[in-house]
Amino acid sequence: MASRGSTRANGVSQTKICQFKLVLLGDMAVGKSSLVLRFVKGQFDEFQETTIGAAFLAQSVCLDDTTVKFEIWDTAGQERYHSLAPMYYRGAQAAIVVFDITKPETFDRAKAWVKELQRQASPNIVIALAGNKSDLSEKRMVEFEEAQAYAEDTGLLFMETSAKTAMNQRKCPNQMPKTQLMLPATEV
Repeated sequence: MASRGSTRANGVSQTKICQFKLVLLGDMAVGKSSLVLRFVKGQFDEFQETTIGAAFLAQSVCLDDTTVKFEIWDTAGQERYHSLAPMYYRGAQAAIVVFDITKPETFDRAKAWVKELQRQASPNIVIALAGNKSDLSEKRMVEFEEAQAYAEDTGLLFMETSAKTAMNQRKCPNQMPKTQLMLPATEV
């Protein structure tokens, strides 16, 4: 994470500014684009178009005394785009691996993404696991406790989200820089 801050002549520090590269990974139709759209624009579209390759969005958020400028890469979930993923997660400070709580195969695929990130991404990358579509809990096929236990065993942040209802749509991305800020930062 690149950061910069300054101190005024009177000794009062100004707000630090950090750039934070965040990548979203997961199967197609798990709601990655919907989560990003909700986080950046506060919108939800019931019929989100499929992402081709990747989409880039940006969002600035104030966290305590730091302004975090998120550079968000929303990757396509189709298998044919998998080989492009390293290009997007290279140099990322954080990744959110998304699965659909109503489709257990997406949870299995999320585990594969986590393994890939742990093998190939930066050793300091913060990884969060997001069980999306919590608004469909009556159709749940992946239990909260199962996903939480997996996240704890592999050192991930975990929460369930809903792009549709906005549940935890800010909590997950905002928690990641706080975790990353505990690590040594790179000056801009």
